[in-house]
Amino acid sequence: MSPIIDKSIKKIQVVTVLCLLAAVLLSATAATAAPGDRYLHVKVDDADKGESVNINLPLSIAEKILPTVNKGHLHAGTVSISDADIEGVDIKAILDAIRTAPDNEFVTVKEKDQDVRVAKSKGNLLIHVRDGSDDKGKHGQKVEITVPMKVIDALFSTAKKNELDISAAIRALDGAGETLLVTVEDASQHVKIWVDSRSSTD
Repeated sequence: MSPIIDKSIKKIQVVTVLCLLAAVLLSATAATAAPGDRYLHVKVDDADKGESVNINLPLSIAEKILPTVNKGHLHAGTVSISDADIEGVDIKAILDAIRTAPDNEFVTVKEKDQDVRVAKSKGNLLIHVRDGSDDKGKHGQKVEITVPMKVIDALFSTAKKNELDISAAIRALDGAGETLLVTVEDASQHVKIWVDSRSSTD
């Protein structure tokens, strides 16, 4: 499996775990969504394991719950990132350069078994990865990520260099309209993360 795909899957798994944690806290507090609320949906289907996970979390509640969670790297609505995680790369500077640049395709890599594309289009950062079949002949994976630049700006709005502001990103998502954020597909597993005004994934 490609290291790029591997990292993408791990990050998506982290997002899913965070959403599950928020959903548990949501049920514990018996909170209700406000009228006209927007929802963060996470849908995971694993054919090999015969498992399916559906999460439908109102953004307004997620925004209220996140600051109450202080576990590991997550605290007061922010996530800490260490220098080791970013390996000396100034992510804020890179994203600021992308944010102020015109729409463009920044990275294109095409190989026999892999296709990678990073671009900016219509106010969104787009990441597209296709990984070909593995050495056992199994179908490869496809990862599509679309992130509104306003959400990226919000993530990095905290004054601290080593923090991502998740609460601010949720507020930005709430104003971004219906957005398909992430899809991951391979031979057995399908992951989809999106935001819309419906309270269920049906």
